[in-house]
Amino acid sequence: MTLLELREYARKKGIRNISKLRKHELLELLLKELKIDSKDVLDQIKTIPEIDLNIKKIELESLLLLNNEEIIEDDLLIQINEVNPEEMDPEDLEINEIPIRETTITKTVDNEIVVEITEIINSTTSSKDIKNSTIKTELERVFPSELNRLKGAGILEIMPDGYGFLRAQNFMRGENDIYVSNSQIRRFNLKTGDWVEGDIRAPKEGEKAGGLLYVHKVNQDAPEKAKRRPNFENLIPIHPLDRLTLEYDSDVLSTRIIDLIAPIGKGQRGLIVAPPKVGKTILLKQIANAITHNHPDVALIVLLIDERPEEVTDIRRSINRGDVEVIASTFDEPPEHHKQVVEMVLERAKRMVEQGKDLVILLDSITRMTRAYNLVTTPSGRTLSGGLDPASLYMPKKFFGAARKIENGGSLTILGTALTETGSKMDDVIFEEFKGTGNMELVLDRSLSEKRIFPAIDIYKSGTRREDLLLSSAELNSIIQIRKELSRGNIVETTDRIIKLFELNKTNEECVKFINIRYE
Repeated sequence: MTLLELREYARKKGIRNISKLRKHELLELLLKELKIDSKDVLDQIKTIPEIDLNIKKIELESLLLLNNEEIIEDDLLIQINEVNPEEMDPEDLEINEIPIRETTITKTVDNEIVVEITEIINSTTSSKDIKNSTIKTELERVFPSELNRLKGAGILEIMPDGYGFLRAQNFMRGENDIYVSNSQIRRFNLKTGDWVEGDIRAPKEGEKAGGLLYVHKVNQDAPEKAKRRPNFENLIPIHPLDRLTLEYDSDVLSTRIIDLIAPIGKGQRGLIVAPPKVGKTILLKQIANAITHNHPDVALIVLLIDERPEEVTDIRRSINRGDVEVIASTFDEPPEHHKQVVEMVLERAKRMVEQGKDLVILLDSITRMTRAYNLVTTPSGRTLSGGLDPASLYMPKKFFGAARKIENGGSLTILGTALTETGSKMDDVIFEEFKGTGNMELVLDRSLSEKRIFPAIDIYKSGTRREDLLLSSAELNSIIQIRKELSRGNIVETTDRIIKLFELNKTNEECVKFINIRYE
């Protein structure tokens, strides 16, 4: 039915002032004026016998029949591909691209509308048949009923061709992925790493994934907010100003020592330098639990690359807060899998910072991440000591360099471990390349661990740049006195005495007072 025919039909029904209305606006007005009951219309459509439909395009302007349906496209024209949709992958099938204006339709049946629906479908032609289908089937394909509508959510990964998938399992592809069309991605300015929630259509027979029908939330906010957000690269980085306090249990000395020796702020880029068997994994678990206990408003991701599977399980079970994400790619996975996980976590972190949120990533380890990139990066023709290609350092440095405090915004804090004294020349080169990139270093000492002095933190070598922005004057003065004491004598013995000092005082505040009084 053309626009002129619709206008004539509206005049017969006594509807005026319609000359400036577009076709879909006129249809909405007709449905509202006629008070059409969508459920009754569907009941009538069900009675229409099964027929063969030869269709390429179906104009569905008159099919606004479901209550509170949403239309995702700017117009109401839905393209149905010429081949059998059941033989197509979700990547190629865009019949679920239907967003929608929020419309509530109220109620009584007009037989002329049902007749018009039938005429529209029967009047369309195509060179290929979609056989053994019914009008009811086509309606359900385009406007799924409430019984077929499900809720779904996941992390968006956008493919090179423009469409995407919501990943539900460990940020990686799986059997529960949800297809997202190009038009939805463009409409809501979606990016890789966005957490998207919405209504989905269950996959039909022969399809690999269900489709996203309607977007409810993007990163726990209204979709409209995602359209106006800034790009991560355009945000202004500044020195960390807000401190992440790790002291939460008087018996956990490692977090108390870090609080004074190498304080961590929101937006810190910290390197934990660790030889083997010095308690690195235990330290990461203690830091994770300290953040979850003291800062419930700060999001936390634990990223484990090339780790042992049992270590992944141990860390998952040791963290006390349910919303903490532990993302792992174990050593039995190929380097390409490590690379995909790292890049998805980085994009997820950027999206959260763009939303103004604070996020902490605990990474274990930068060394193994760089090793993985060394295997998958296209050779540059140059090689550093130990067989390391300089091109393989680009992405790990990009990941580590993303940590920053945003002026008048959120923050991304990254604490990554770097392995040393492993006997590998490549590991030493990787550590040297990252040594000056962080603004906080925490050095673990093997000589301390061999003498069973824990936490095995080298207080003399550990520290934070611009710690004066994070510490009070009393704390700053006490740290100066501790470093002077370390410079005078044997570091192992002095460190042991300082650890015992923390044991005697139940809080850092008491410890700071004791040190300042002693050295007045």
